[in-house]
Amino acid sequence: MSDRSGATRVVVVGADAAGMSAAHQALRTATRTGRELAITVLDKGAHTSYSACGIPYWMAGDVDSGDELVARTAEAHRESGIDLRLGAEVVGADLGARTVTLADGEEVAWDELVVATGAPAVVPDWALRPDGTAYDGVGTVKTIDDGAAWLERFADAGDGAHVVVVGAGYVGVEVAEAAMRRGFGVTVLTRGRGMSMLEDEMAERVDVALCEAGAEVVLGVEVTGLDIEDGRVTGVRWEGGSREADLVVLAIGVRPATDFLAGSGLETADNGALRPDPHGRVADHVWAAGDCCEVRRRIDGAWVFRPLGTYATKHGRALGDTLAGGSLSFDGMVDTSITRFAFDEVHLEVARTGLSRADAEAAGHEPVVLVTEGTTASGYMPEAEPIAIWVMADRGTRRLLGVQVVGGPGAGKRIDAAAAVLWAGGSVDDLAWMDLAYAPPFATAWDVLQVAARRVAERL
Repeated sequence: MSDRSGATRVVVVGADAAGMSAAHQALRTATRTGRELAITVLDKGAHTSYSACGIPYWMAGDVDSGDELVARTAEAHRESGIDLRLGAEVVGADLGARTVTLADGEEVAWDELVVATGAPAVVPDWALRPDGTAYDGVGTVKTIDDGAAWLERFADAGDGAHVVVVGAGYVGVEVAEAAMRRGFGVTVLTRGRGMSMLEDEMAERVDVALCEAGAEVVLGVEVTGLDIEDGRVTGVRWEGGSREADLVVLAIGVRPATDFLAGSGLETADNGALRPDPHGRVADHVWAAGDCCEVRRRIDGAWVFRPLGTYATKHGRALGDTLAGGSLSFDGMVDTSITRFAFDEVHLEVARTGLSRADAEAAGHEPVVLVTEGTTASGYMPEAEPIAIWVMADRGTRRLLGVQVVGGPGAGKRIDAAAAVLWAGGSVDDLAWMDLAYAPPFATAWDVLQVAARRVAERL
C-alpha cells in the first residue's frame, strides 16, 4: 500500500525523542536506499523534540527559557519533509484496517505504524478534583507546559513558601534542588527510601546530603491525601503525619502511554509497555520505541522499564533506519544513569550502572560487594572531594555486575568507564586495569574507581 504518489505511508504517533529520531532517520536512510516515504507525525501536545530532563534546571533558573530545551522546532521538522500535526490525539488503532483514529473522529491510514507515545507522569487520585484536574498548587514535572506552570507558581508563591516533593527518585531530587535554589523550604516524602535505584548504603548518603542542605526528608510514608482550601493545596497528609504545603510536586513515576492500543491485539507487559525487537519491530508493519517501551538489559537479559532519553533516541534511530531499508539495531543497555543535588555548600553527584544486588541474585550470580571511599582528585589538590564507590562482581566468573557512585564534583561521570566494561561483558579485573587518564586535578594515580574494583578483585 502507498499514497497516490507511490510513497509508503508512515504514521508516527508521538513527536518527541523516539518518534522524531525515527522519522528523520527514516528519511535519511530512504535517500540512501532509494525508497519513497510519506511520513506523518501525530502528537496530542503543543511541543516537540524537547528535553524533559532539562525542566528541573529551568525551574532552578539555570535555563532562561523553555525554548532553550527544544532541540528542533515544529517548523524545522516540517521543512525536512515531515507532516507534523500537533494537537492531534490518537485514541485508537486498527491494525487490520491499518488506520489510527483521532479524538475528533478523523481516521489516518498508514502502511507502517510507529508507536512513540512516551510515558506521562503518574498523578494519584488524591491529587485530583472530582473533575479529574489537579488542585491549584499541585503538578508534575514532565512537559514544557509543566515547566512553565511551575515558574508561574514559584513567582506567585512568595517568600517563605514551602514545597513538598512527593517522590525521591531522580526527578524528585532534582526538583528539590530547584525549589531550594529558588528560596523555598522543601520537604521530600517517599514511601520507601530515597533514591531507590541505589543500594541502601549509597542511597543513605543522598538522604544525608539533602538534610545537610536544609531539606526535610521523610522516608517510608504513603501519602493519603491533601488539605485543600478554596481549591488550593495547603498541606499533605500521610498515616501518622502531615506537613503544611504551599506547593506540591508529584514525582512518583511515569506510565507508558499505550491505552489507545487496547483491543488492537498488540501484546504489552503488565505495566502497559511494548517490547520491540532491537530494530523497533513489535508486529508486522508495527514499530515502537521510547518511553512507551521496555528495554533489554544486556547483563541479565531482563526486560526493564527505563524511560530515558538516551534509550529513546538510540532505539528511534535504529527503528527509522530499519523501516527505510537499513540494518541499524539498538542492542540493549546496561542500566546507566546519573544526576546531582547541588545547593549552597552541598554538591553531590549520583550515578549507577549495571545490576542491583537483588538483580544479581535473581540472575543466579554469587555477588561480592564492597564500598570504597576516596577522593575525586589527588588529596593535596583543592579540587579533591569525597567519593564513595560501590562495586559488585560475580565470585565464580569475576564478571563485573554493577557499580554505583556518590560523591562531590567530578565523581559522577566515572560511571561511564564502568558502563563500558559492563557493555563489553568484562571482568572486575578489566575495570581495575583499564588505562584511565591521570593528573592530580582529576584523579589519583590509581583512580578511586580502579582502587574500588581492585579491592573487590582481591576478595574473589
